[in-house]
Amino acid sequence: MGLVPARSAVLLCPASCLSAWRYKIFLFQIAIPGNVRLRCISWNKDQGFIACGGEDGLLKVLKLETQTDEAKIKGLAAPSNLSVNQTLEGHSGSVQVVTWNEQYQKLTTSDQNGLIIVWMLYKGAWYEEMINNRNKSVVRSMSWNADGQKICIVYEDGAVIVGSVDGNRIWGKDLKGTHLCHVAWSSDSKVLLFGMANGEIHIYDNQGNFIVKMKLSCLVNLTGAFSIAGIHWYHGMEGYIEPDCPCLAVCYDNGRCQIMRDENDHNPVLIDTGMNIVCIQWNHCGSVLAVAGSLKATSQDKDINIVQFYTPFGEHLRTLKVPGKQLSALSWEGSGLKIALAVDSYIYFANIRPDYKWGYCSNTVVYAYTRPDRPEYCVVFWDTKNNEKYVKYVKSLISITTYGDFCVLATKADENQPQEEHETESIGATYVLVLCNSIGTPLDPKYIDIGPLFVTMTKTHVIAASKEAFYIWQYRVAKKLTAMEINQVARTRKEGRERIYHIDDTSSGSADGHLDYSRAIEGTRDPICAVTASDKILLVGRESGTIQRYSLPSVSIVQKYTLNCRAYQLSLNCNSSRVAIIDLSGVLTFFDLDTRVVDSTGQQVIGEQLKLERKDVWDMKWAKDNPDLFAMMEKTRMYVFRNLDPEEPIQTSGYICNFEDLEIKSVLLDEILKNPEHPNKDYIINFEIRSLRDSRALIEKVGIEESSQFIEDNPHPRLWRLLAEAALQKLDLQTAEQAFVRCKDYQGIKFVKRLGNLQSESMKQAEVAAYFSRFEEAERMYLDMDRRDLAIGLRIKLGDWFRVLQLLKTGSGDSDDALLEQAHNAIGDYFADRQKWLNAVQYYVQGRNQERLAECYYMLEDYQGLENLANSLPENNKLLPDIAYMFVRVGMCEQAVSAFLKCNRPKDAVDTCVHLNQWNKAVELAKNHNMKEIGSLLARYASHLLEKNKILDAIELYRKANYFFEAAKLMFKIADEESKKRTKPLRVKKLYVLAALLIEQCHEQMQNAQRGKAKGKSSETASALAGLLEEDVLSSTNRFADNAWRGAEAYHFFILAQRQLYKGSVDAALKTALHLRDYEDIIPAVEIYSLLALCACANRAFDICSKAFVKLESLETLRPEQRQQYEDLALEIFTRHYPKYNKKSDLDDVLESGDGKLPVCVATGDPILEYRFWMCSVCKHCMKAQEASNYNFCPLCHSTA
Repeated sequence: MGLVPARSAVLLCPASCLSAWRYKIFLFQIAIPGNVRLRCISWNKDQGFIACGGEDGLLKVLKLETQTDEAKIKGLAAPSNLSVNQTLEGHSGSVQVVTWNEQYQKLTTSDQNGLIIVWMLYKGAWYEEMINNRNKSVVRSMSWNADGQKICIVYEDGAVIVGSVDGNRIWGKDLKGTHLCHVAWSSDSKVLLFGMANGEIHIYDNQGNFIVKMKLSCLVNLTGAFSIAGIHWYHGMEGYIEPDCPCLAVCYDNGRCQIMRDENDHNPVLIDTGMNIVCIQWNHCGSVLAVAGSLKATSQDKDINIVQFYTPFGEHLRTLKVPGKQLSALSWEGSGLKIALAVDSYIYFANIRPDYKWGYCSNTVVYAYTRPDRPEYCVVFWDTKNNEKYVKYVKSLISITTYGDFCVLATKADENQPQEEHETESIGATYVLVLCNSIGTPLDPKYIDIGPLFVTMTKTHVIAASKEAFYIWQYRVAKKLTAMEINQVARTRKEGRERIYHIDDTSSGSADGHLDYSRAIEGTRDPICAVTASDKILLVGRESGTIQRYSLPSVSIVQKYTLNCRAYQLSLNCNSSRVAIIDLSGVLTFFDLDTRVVDSTGQQVIGEQLKLERKDVWDMKWAKDNPDLFAMMEKTRMYVFRNLDPEEPIQTSGYICNFEDLEIKSVLLDEILKNPEHPNKDYIINFEIRSLRDSRALIEKVGIEESSQFIEDNPHPRLWRLLAEAALQKLDLQTAEQAFVRCKDYQGIKFVKRLGNLQSESMKQAEVAAYFSRFEEAERMYLDMDRRDLAIGLRIKLGDWFRVLQLLKTGSGDSDDALLEQAHNAIGDYFADRQKWLNAVQYYVQGRNQERLAECYYMLEDYQGLENLANSLPENNKLLPDIAYMFVRVGMCEQAVSAFLKCNRPKDAVDTCVHLNQWNKAVELAKNHNMKEIGSLLARYASHLLEKNKILDAIELYRKANYFFEAAKLMFKIADEESKKRTKPLRVKKLYVLAALLIEQCHEQMQNAQRGKAKGKSSETASALAGLLEEDVLSSTNRFADNAWRGAEAYHFFILAQRQLYKGSVDAALKTALHLRDYEDIIPAVEIYSLLALCACANRAFDICSKAFVKLESLETLRPEQRQQYEDLALEIFTRHYPKYNKKSDLDDVLESGDGKLPVCVATGDPILEYRFWMCSVCKHCMKAQEASNYNFCPLCHSTA
């Protein structure tokens, strides 16, 4: 197989996972021996093998040599030699279909006779594994599913076979009456698409069941014969460039295409390519669709082979003309950086130069890529100096623009995310410009309504342009804002910091560019195609070749220039005198903006097109410090130009980051984006330009005096600095000073002056060594001169405290003690900054730094160490409050109180107890320190809880603080509310019992307090009397205070009566129900008398039943319909059972007499007539002696019996 020299051809090319394109250069072509015509080609995306099939059974597997690591790091072009070139024997007819199974390393091929062969890789070569031949029809298409488990084979006669990777047949089907020509799997392997010879596409499930015919919008209103040229469904393995991105491409030989989101998409992207299509294929990440075929040339009889490239949204990117008679197939390489084309008996390979979304600011490379597991773009801010990276996820990223220390991300606005308050004027804005710093922190977002197709920025402005208008934002960053300006951010728009201009308007520079988006969306006949700006001017390129020049910051139109090309990229030099133009074809030209020349009509015009022109250019960068210096990328070479004269080229494929100080920094983005999560510092390359290299060589070989003459002829600050440094090395202070003056290095001049004042030569040499960062050498010189103090001073300046400590330990002296402490503390800080707290503690202890020690103990959660430190501190030490607050934050009340008291802050100690709910401790502290605000504090906290409706928390608060009466009042309130809600009676009873128990605790507390106050013999009487007086006060303020158990009694008897009734003890139930008549203020009367009527009726005591009904009918709370129901029920009962008056027994008289009521048994509801009975020690209620043996707890208050 011979290699044929490359033909010169250029194309703007696709970005890896990005939609913008740059140039593409043919590298070389491979000729197939015997001029055998190729029919198909396929590039294995994982292993890099290329399979090509052709006439006479030709089948070859090729592989290009992989780059060496050294070549990658140097940024050299990919090699053009073959590492694998194997001919596979087995087919006799023309090989028509080749397809790879990357997951299982298999190659499947088929020829015109219907023979299918599966090939396997063994020890670096391909061997036949399986053969299949139906002998009935020819195979038209084969497709492996996304995971490589199944293959679908379609034959021309309508036969379909689905088989497994190990060769077993899964199912087969004969689609009678159809001629098949294409097949494609969906990404989830649930759907199969079959392309018919008549152009129809049928959708089947993965078991071969017909679902529906695909709607083909691209063929509407089309007549004549047409056939399917290709179906390709991108499986999403590398992620999508946008959520819900079209990924299914269907193209016809007549040039019509549609790109769909899925098989049922009724609103596909439609394209008319205007060419005869042969084949199509998505690139590796679904961002570019390549469409290959031919086009009728107007001036020639023969067709021209072309490949057209489209985004998933139908935007035409570029067209590539391909030499040869007939293009038959194409295939992308796995990384999307190459494309292979089968033309006649040749394979053409082309290199791709992707226009990545990337930028460079403040030693940071910013680049974006997509990931399969996330819908957003992953934007990486890679600090190349410290090799640290910061990752941000950005939805719908459009572009990245950088300048200085800042970066602007242009994105589509997230519809679900609320905009900033000061953006209210742009509600509904569809795009966002986010200003970020070099670690990706968003500083300021701006919402705009025009699509930012072209974005540029300067150190003060961001300019974003659509095709019709451009928006200018004078940005400011936080470090420059005063407090007053921060408050005025909302009014920035009115101050004219944001303006918008239509490209057809003539701007006068006054404040006429207010934010009127209605004008901005009006169309124009001559759209914008490129923008660039410097601190002084803004240039806007238009498709006609016109460039409009505006002044900045006033934005008034100054000049219009006419070019003879349509600009794709504009770039201004550092003094805004020249602009570089790269057009759509990759031709680089230059235009002098200020030169006055006479045109062909004899008139004087401003601006002149320069003679220099370079082809196949895909990147260029002006030097930041010289208006005549620039670097450009042409094919795989970098050229540096000075005054339009080129230096010898450098072999590289890097993208230019920065050109400053006669050095070019370049980044190998192709290599970085192969593994974007782990960028390698080796892929950042620095090139020195010739004048810097020559000056260095002259200084080394010829000497300083002769070199200074060369630098005088080619002046540049970097060269003068080089000379100054060389003169310093040789202690030629006069030349060094002159050179520092020429490069305006004030620090250098001061250093030379200081050197001149030193007497010792060795001291001068040591200082020069330190100046050139040769610190080890400088230290050694100082120590040799017995100047340990200077060595220590040097290390302190460098912040190398570990070495300072070593040097201090080698000597002795009183002044060293203070330095030792400083060194220990500095090393402690070093470990603390890295959160190595345990190491930091050791050094802080030696440095006696109690403040940082406390912080370390706290971070280590070593609270014992913190407590020991607090105990070791003297009273009123300023660190004690800080330590106390550390204890407060972790809820350690006792230690916090101890620390507060030690620094004489009892109020803070009490506040801590309150904060941590240690109320007993708080009360005790308040009493010990005669603080009177504890009650008000308690009340304030309780009211705060009540406001939040946390009543039970307030009760618990009062209870813990021994404020039983307030707790009881709240508990009674809850019980009353629950009672009104008709909650379960048992729950209400429990609440009343709790309230009553709190009242009992309150009484006990009062009595104890009085006992403590009263002294002497009369203490018993006095305390009893005082207790009674206080209880009188309580009873006057609360209705339950005099009989706290009334609520509990009411609900106890209410429940007991119902239990007895259900049990069948109707007589006991009636007696219990009769007690409820005393509790109408607690239980609703309607419930009491309903229960009483029921019990009386069950007990056939119709006279009591009658009285209950009378009472019920007289209740005012009843609605008329309820009263009527009671009357009807009474009538029904008493017409059957006459309410006879039964003579009362003596017992009944006793029960009903108001005075001297008998105690009632809380277990049965009966009156207690015996002299011996059981009484509860808590609630003081009684129970019959014989019943008491059945209970372990009091039936009313549930306390232990």
